[in-house]
Amino acid sequence: MRQQFKLEGTVKTTAESIEGCQVILNIEVEPEELENSLNQAYRRLVFKVAIPGFRKGKAPRYVMERYLGRDALLDEALERLFPQLYEKALEEQGIEAIAQPQVELTQRDPVAFKITVPTRPVVELGDYRQLRLSSGAVEVGEEEINEVLQRLQHLNALWQPVERAVRPNDLVAIDIEGRVDDKIVLSEKGQGFHLTPGSLIPVPGFVEKLEGMEKGEEREFALTIPSDYANPELAAKECHFKVSVSEIKEEQLPELNDEFAQSLVQESLELLREKISADLRARKEAEARGDLEEKVIDAVVAMSHIEYPPILVEQEQEHLLSAYRERLGGERGMQDYLKLAGKGEEEFRDELRARAERAVIRSLILDKVREVENIEVGDPEVDAEVEGLALGAGENGDRVRELFSTPSSRDSLRGELAMKKTMERLIQIATAVPSGEETELSGDEG
Repeated sequence: MRQQFKLEGTVKTTAESIEGCQVILNIEVEPEELENSLNQAYRRLVFKVAIPGFRKGKAPRYVMERYLGRDALLDEALERLFPQLYEKALEEQGIEAIAQPQVELTQRDPVAFKITVPTRPVVELGDYRQLRLSSGAVEVGEEEINEVLQRLQHLNALWQPVERAVRPNDLVAIDIEGRVDDKIVLSEKGQGFHLTPGSLIPVPGFVEKLEGMEKGEEREFALTIPSDYANPELAAKECHFKVSVSEIKEEQLPELNDEFAQSLVQESLELLREKISADLRARKEAEARGDLEEKVIDAVVAMSHIEYPPILVEQEQEHLLSAYRERLGGERGMQDYLKLAGKGEEEFRDELRARAERAVIRSLILDKVREVENIEVGDPEVDAEVEGLALGAGENGDRVRELFSTPSSRDSLRGELAMKKTMERLIQIATAVPSGEETELSGDEG
């Protein structure tokens, strides 16, 4: 679809819709409008630029153009003119831009722009009310409870010195030196080392080489560093180790009885097992709920038509990248992480793109369902959520209340609660019994 009109008789504009909820605007500036803008630019610049032979503000325009070059004057003129042309074009065409456009100056004489404008996404929902899914029953077995108890035993074990040769799973104190190409790459004194069978630290096979060593014994051996080692300068090279053992300790596990349970603030072993069972069940239920949410979203996406401008994914991609950078302590931490992972930044960006696209689609689907279901979040709900967060923060509760005291922070929290209620509504619909009776889940009313 292509339309043409003039802006106040001075500008020609065409608009063409393209895929991805975008509109291409082609704007050509008429000579009279451009000349007017050039004169205004001249009047601004003439007082800023020192031109030999003239006081500031006194140089004629043709002299200043010759001194700076016409392109410099044109750039100054277009910097002020373009926003006016762009806003006028949007208004005349009835276009609602949702983000900054991509702008290309396609020619300078006459001046013309090509502007790619991102517009509102289009979401056409399928018949999601007919969706039926289930998450399945959650069960906790005795074997799982016993595994947790064993882990708790190991966490609370005592390490006692022994006078015997090193065995698997011992804790040893060692002096270690590693050389590659006769250069020391590893040197530690009195290093505590847990001999976990199959460990890859510092290199595969190292733990096994220590088995059978006696206290005070020194041993030398060579191992090949893996080809995918984080430091490429050492990858696939042979490392010569010199190791001596100064202490050997073995693990002594506590007995599984009421006394052990009481050390973990439970009255009896039976109550400890019940607590473990409840924690495992809660974790499994949360995982099952998360899996069900993903299935529901995927199902609604599959039956719907969704179209959106690429800028939404690009913005989410940058948001994810910034979040990673912040968690890793800044740009330096980010670069260290990429180096250890053996990835370039572009490769990492590509990996984030799939996540960003999924996040955008999920948000658009939920927002459309919220609109259709007329789901809203009132001030009392926001207040209750803030108070819950504050109570959970303990002594920092007042700080939390302060953080959510501004309109923007409350609106952000309101949006999160709306999406949560919308997801609850979809789960309610998807898990409804065949008779049509609806389960009572929160968030089903607008």
